[in-house]
Amino acid sequence: MSPWRSLVKPIVPRTIGAIFRRNFSQAIKGTEKCASPPSKGLVLGIYVDEDDVFDSGTLTPAAARYNEALTNGRLLELIHLAGPIPKRGEVRIFYDLEPTFKAVAVCGLGSDCLGYESSEKLDESKEAIRVATASGCRELQRLETNFIYVEDMGHAESAAEGAHMGIWINQELKKIEKRMFVPHCQLHIDRALPCDSDGWRIGAIKAEAQNLARQLQEMPPNLMTPTTFAQNVVQILANSGVNVEVKVRSWAEAQGMSSFLAVAKGSCEPPIFLELSYYGAGSKERPIVLVGQGNTFDSGGLCIKTCKGQQMMRGDMSGAACVVAACRAIASMKLPVNIRGLIPLCEHMIGCNAIKPGDVISVKNGKNIEVVDVDREGPLVLIDALLYAETFGPKYIIDVSTTSESVLDSFGKVCSAVFTNSEALWQRIKSAGVHTGDRVWRLPLWDYFTEQIRSVEHVDVQNVGRCVGGEPCCQAAFLREFLPCGQWMHVDANNVMTTLGVDYPYLRHGMAGRPTRTLIEFIAQSICKESDICVQRTQEKP
Repeated sequence: MSPWRSLVKPIVPRTIGAIFRRNFSQAIKGTEKCASPPSKGLVLGIYVDEDDVFDSGTLTPAAARYNEALTNGRLLELIHLAGPIPKRGEVRIFYDLEPTFKAVAVCGLGSDCLGYESSEKLDESKEAIRVATASGCRELQRLETNFIYVEDMGHAESAAEGAHMGIWINQELKKIEKRMFVPHCQLHIDRALPCDSDGWRIGAIKAEAQNLARQLQEMPPNLMTPTTFAQNVVQILANSGVNVEVKVRSWAEAQGMSSFLAVAKGSCEPPIFLELSYYGAGSKERPIVLVGQGNTFDSGGLCIKTCKGQQMMRGDMSGAACVVAACRAIASMKLPVNIRGLIPLCEHMIGCNAIKPGDVISVKNGKNIEVVDVDREGPLVLIDALLYAETFGPKYIIDVSTTSESVLDSFGKVCSAVFTNSEALWQRIKSAGVHTGDRVWRLPLWDYFTEQIRSVEHVDVQNVGRCVGGEPCCQAAFLREFLPCGQWMHVDANNVMTTLGVDYPYLRHGMAGRPTRTLIEFIAQSICKESDICVQRTQEKP
């Protein structure tokens, strides 16, 4: 059963929870009407050395068992007759091999010697599994297969991630009859072989968390204002173990959140500040504070973006979506950790009261900020949340945002940029990225960049540095000016906000929901021991 069935009744017709409930009921009705009995498909794997043209392929243990026990060797025979053995990400479909499954998808996994690749900072075996399962599930999805059974291919968690992320598609605003069929994926169990059902469950939770982030990102800005975002979060997290407090403008004013309110005042939509709380450890345990940038739309303000530049700005709340999804997954896995999620929500618009270039903002820690470029508003939204985080005496603070467009020029869509004052946090997030395939790369927090934003005499800091280039580093240095004492990590996910559908084959074109799984893995690794049933599965530390 889909995890989204647990959501409560909708608050407004267009909430995310309402969409999930409606689609689930429609899927059940469609199954009852169109399939009697429901059709079943199976996804299996095959290894092949892509550099050896004479390699005839080796089936995974589950595939070999199916081939011998249920098809009497017919499957492998047909694979050899169908042409070249499928390479990584390629799929062959075979029909009516035996009565249980109407179609079997055999997916290429590449060499069985794949593993952690130090030069790539990636576990290539796990990534090959994600790509293979996603490809196989999509082929069976096109056949409108009701139930897809996926073998673990050597790592059930990665298989679950690839399957659940691969079949997800943003189609909630299309007519029902025009929507692509969405099947139900589950682990294929052969009692004669070991079964990692816990790994599959963890992978499914992570994948559904990233899908939730994608769904929030994809909602049009007129249907996802700060108010409706808050309503959705209340609904999504109801009965999940995560408490949600919705703070309004008057509360923000009482807290002295002048920078956040300055960005919000150009819009007629009222700002909202969300505070999420999850208590998985004792009351004396210090919490991890997650801060997510929540600009539900960014026009650029008076320094307006071009039309093309605004087209994807509904996703400027990617940090907020990532934090919400991560909190829900952490609660679902019942991780023994305390979490505080802080999400400032607002629109950055042009208006008669909008913030202007040259305005000076006085913030709670006594510093004065000159706004040189209004379109660099991301850090201005975050700094009040960073200052407020000190209230909770955190273990460490992590903020996820889309602050700098320049990271796209540096990294493309391959990894998120990370800035941190802690070597321990960096090593942990790097290890998490190796495991999830959603990589990160560290950029410097040198004093050089701090000097660039402090370069003038009439104010303490400016939101743009005087140097040429180095925008992401200057934005991180700006945030550090308002950081309470302690460990902190800033994740700039601007470049990974969207995907073309080819850079990560298990993510369709559109919003990517990254780096949700890496954030979940990072937190899980920080509190799990080797004996725990959890997420520490990286075979070699990078």
